Amino acid sequence: MPEVTRFYEIIIKIFFGDHPPPHFHAVYSEYNALVGIESLQVIEGDLPNRAEKMVLEWAILYKEELLAMWDSQQFRKLPPLK
Repeated sequence: MPEVTRFYEIIIKIFFGDHPPPHFHAVYSEYNALVGIESLQVIEGDLPNRAEKMVLEWAILYKEELLAMWDSQQFRKLPPLK
């Protein structure tokens, strides 16, 4: 899975041959969550509260870019959360 970005020890990845709905993977230590791009909700797995809040804050900023990446299946890096 290509790494989209990394911030505060959280890694965001996306896999284009994956199943619907459009989503990305957020990995933090031993935690792993699938986050729906359209709903901006954790649809599978879990993250600690603080990490989940940061992931969702980042996803709000890049929602359109993530959807475009999912639809076009053209990977590109996105900036981290600052």
